[in-house]
Amino acid sequence: MSTKKDKLVIFDTTLRDGEQSPGASMTKEEKVRIARMLERMRVDVIEAGFAIASPGDFEAVQAVAEAVTESRICSLARAVNADILRAGEALKKANASRIHTFIATSPIHMKYKLQMDPEDVLQQAVNAVKTARQFTDDVEFSLEDGSRSEPDFMYRIIEAVITAGAGTINIPDTVGYGEPEEYGAMFRRVIESVPNSDKAIFSTHCHNDLGLAVANSLSAVMNGVRQVECTINGLGERAGNASLEEIVMAVQTRQDLYPVETGIDTSHIVPTSRMVSSVTGFPVQPNKAIVGANAFAHESGIHQDGVLKHRETYEIMRAEDVGWGQNRLVLGKHSGRAAVRARYEELGINFSDSEEFHQVFLRFKELADKKHEIFDEDLHSLVAESEAPVERFQLNDLDVRSKIGSAPQAFISLSIDGKAHETEAKGDGPVDATFKAIEYIVDSGADLKLYSVNAVTQGTDSQGSVTVRLEKDGRLVNGVGADTDILIASAQAYMDALNLLASSESKKQGV
Repeated sequence: MSTKKDKLVIFDTTLRDGEQSPGASMTKEEKVRIARMLERMRVDVIEAGFAIASPGDFEAVQAVAEAVTESRICSLARAVNADILRAGEALKKANASRIHTFIATSPIHMKYKLQMDPEDVLQQAVNAVKTARQFTDDVEFSLEDGSRSEPDFMYRIIEAVITAGAGTINIPDTVGYGEPEEYGAMFRRVIESVPNSDKAIFSTHCHNDLGLAVANSLSAVMNGVRQVECTINGLGERAGNASLEEIVMAVQTRQDLYPVETGIDTSHIVPTSRMVSSVTGFPVQPNKAIVGANAFAHESGIHQDGVLKHRETYEIMRAEDVGWGQNRLVLGKHSGRAAVRARYEELGINFSDSEEFHQVFLRFKELADKKHEIFDEDLHSLVAESEAPVERFQLNDLDVRSKIGSAPQAFISLSIDGKAHETEAKGDGPVDATFKAIEYIVDSGADLKLYSVNAVTQGTDSQGSVTVRLEKDGRLVNGVGADTDILIASAQAYMDALNLLASSESKKQGV
């Protein structure tokens, strides 16, 4: 006789903690697009941002709160009144809301960062929860650097904030220092030691500095945790966060082991992964679990033979269950507006007005003339282009000449605030020559930190997706370009990064 399993709440923080990856800033429109995909996936809680961090973050939280109705929308807030008031205002129109407030509780953080006594920290935490309850009946409290906090103080502050009205208690491994056995045991001790622990759901939020974020999260689940905080593709600052797709599929695949189940529609995992990758410019490595291009590929003859005879010999889950096979050819050069718009709607992408769709459709037609087959990844790339920031810098023309025995030379024409400029430059390679030519004109003062090229789809006519990361005055941005010509895509990506640097949106901060 089967035992009824507990619900594992999936709390996605791609739009907040994931955005803290260097260069991974998202526009309001991009956040809404991703949030709608998360809603389709039936994610329980979407942390849309840190409302007080900047006007742009506030507007993004507000926009997601208005656009999404099926998932609970959350904003992060420090345990101070100004943060909580701002979060409450941003979430006002949400169908279901949560305020996630936090304060550091480890001795090292309290002493050196907060410069507060433990008793003052406890009182501030209680006051924050009580204030947050004035805006929503769903309040989460996080003990920042909880895995390095002293047990007795941790028990006291958790008991106090639950009494004050916190329904979810998160003990994050903020610096990715945890080890699965000790991290899981910590939760077991907390749940057993806090008198009113049965009045709250306990949550885990793990960073991947030692590659243990998923293992630590699942260990916590085995020890009583019933919410996991995670991100699409494991996106996040430093080495990233626990990967949503790996958590969900581990629980689903090992139903014999885990005492929980999620409500996630796993068929949307791969499409959502592709969207996040396209928006952020962070490619998914081929050997990434679940969503990597090689995740279900079999090179070994023995493996291929086994799979052909009986799939379960070497595949523990079906590729189609996580969305592979749904990105097949759907459109071509003869496809009309209705078909293109309908496919975008299936991908969870809606256009605010007819002009926005018209511009995307024009780019679709241009691409369809260059390549025979149009895939979903191509459609994502076209939308990413349409959501670029206001273009101070615009590429007009590019001519690159490369010959064995001679230094490559790039001739470029671009506009700055509508005024055309032309120049040429030589470089160590055609891309280097292109970037030098751009810099001769714009003289941005930015440092190139990353240049990455990936094929958007398969085949020699695939679009090349280029990511360019620039740094200036401590700010990192990722520019993205896509074209069947890699050199044009590279120039577009560099220009995109320059436009991002020129924008006024500030970088977010958080735990």
